[in-house]
Amino acid sequence: MSVQVSRAVPLKEQSGDARPPVNRSGFDLCTGIYSSVFQLTDHLKVPTDPDLGIASFVLSQFPHPHVAESKLALIDSATNQHLTYAQLHRSIRSLAGGLYHLGVRKGDVVFLLSPNSLLYPTICLAVFSIGAILSTANPINTSSEIAKQVLDSGAKLVISAPEELHKFERIQVPTMVTSRQSKEGNSLSIEELIECGDTHEVPEIKIKQSDTAAVLYSSGTTGTSKGVILTHSNLITTARLVRWYAEETSSVNDVFLGFIPFFHIYGLVFFGYGLSCCGITTVLMRRFDFQEMLKAIQVHKVNNIAAVPPVVLGLVKNCKSNDSLSSVRRIGSGAAPLSKELSEAFRAQFPWVELRQGYGLTESCGAATVFVSDEMAKAHPGSCGSLLPTFSAKVVDMETGLALPPYKEGELWLKGPTIMKGYLGNEEATAATLDKDGWLKTGDLGYFDEDGLLYIVDRVKELIKHNGYQVAPAELEALLLSHPNILDAAVIPVEDEESGQIPMAYVVKAVDSELTPEQVIQFVATQ
Repeated sequence: MSVQVSRAVPLKEQSGDARPPVNRSGFDLCTGIYSSVFQLTDHLKVPTDPDLGIASFVLSQFPHPHVAESKLALIDSATNQHLTYAQLHRSIRSLAGGLYHLGVRKGDVVFLLSPNSLLYPTICLAVFSIGAILSTANPINTSSEIAKQVLDSGAKLVISAPEELHKFERIQVPTMVTSRQSKEGNSLSIEELIECGDTHEVPEIKIKQSDTAAVLYSSGTTGTSKGVILTHSNLITTARLVRWYAEETSSVNDVFLGFIPFFHIYGLVFFGYGLSCCGITTVLMRRFDFQEMLKAIQVHKVNNIAAVPPVVLGLVKNCKSNDSLSSVRRIGSGAAPLSKELSEAFRAQFPWVELRQGYGLTESCGAATVFVSDEMAKAHPGSCGSLLPTFSAKVVDMETGLALPPYKEGELWLKGPTIMKGYLGNEEATAATLDKDGWLKTGDLGYFDEDGLLYIVDRVKELIKHNGYQVAPAELEALLLSHPNILDAAVIPVEDEESGQIPMAYVVKAVDSELTPEQVIQFVATQ
């Protein structure tokens, strides 16, 4: 596997916010298109070489060899085991050789089922490096769900955590385990393959940016789970965007906490390969546990956390001591909307922590919008930030199909070099989601403001039709979560003869709370 691009310059020791754009919104009145007001600087331009794969690109961005020998890439929060960048590099090369000599070839699908681990990024990048296609799944999925994905993806090899191996008993596909089993086990492990893999015998494998790199499963905008086809070009561009964001907001000495599942696009982009392009250290957690998270933050002096709204809510509701987050400087939230009320409550409780929300989908290969400036994030709670470099967007009226100006709500459409190739074996769903000009119809209802900041209101299909009005469940859920005795809430539509639909809420009340349904209804009514 050759390195085909020049080594990146080191991530700067201290970073500041990006310069404010000249055109605040990026909106073109003539076309109705919003364009990113940020640009990738010359050293971060996406490589134009068509014969380039994501693994070669990522390895070329690793720290200089004399730094890589001691610079920690990954730390397991539970065991304190770790990998330096040099060890990670050697593991990737060795596993690539081992997989190749087991018969894995370019275009073969390798199906990975595992919780977060030190091995996860190694497996991903080794698979990419020999031109094979990675397909990941959620370990909590049932055996039948796993079987369906293995069959749909056309997997030629399964790599499973030992505790998940039973889910493949009826699947006739060669299977490996990630780590060594007991003596009764007879499956070859990835750990053993890394130890015996011969990197020197792997022939040069020609990989194009246009080749498929991954098939990740998403419910998308049209119901059932579908395989999202992502190319090497998609992944290389997202790696550049992660590096761009890190240069604007972080330091090479930062420590990130990774409990986001690595099988998810959010976790894969950040912890599977993106942060490796920045020389940053990641402390990973196999599975999320609130108390273990607080412990990891304190032990490893974590200062950056990639999170989701329920974790932010948990910190507000359950973090009794501010000392628990004393080292944390920045929390990014994604995967679901972070409400204005929760954002403000978090900042009031932890004023020294920057809280920034982003927005993205599996179909966009991760984030499409982020906040670069904390001052902007603080001034616009509830917003998902500005379009990342390389992205364009439209807000489309769902009845007329016209592109809408700032502050007008419609369906968000996205366009850019990270947009998926399509859905695997599903031309109908692809045609319903990607138009002929390459616009991705996200299925999300939202709008941009005059500063080019995105606000997501709800999923288009989840809007409740009440007396001719459209009610967004997310807005009601945010209101409910502002109640001190409500830990979580979900709002669904219920059919009603007079009103069409009425919203019904399920709430989880705080421990020992005597909150009644009548009090909840009264609380909402007074707001």
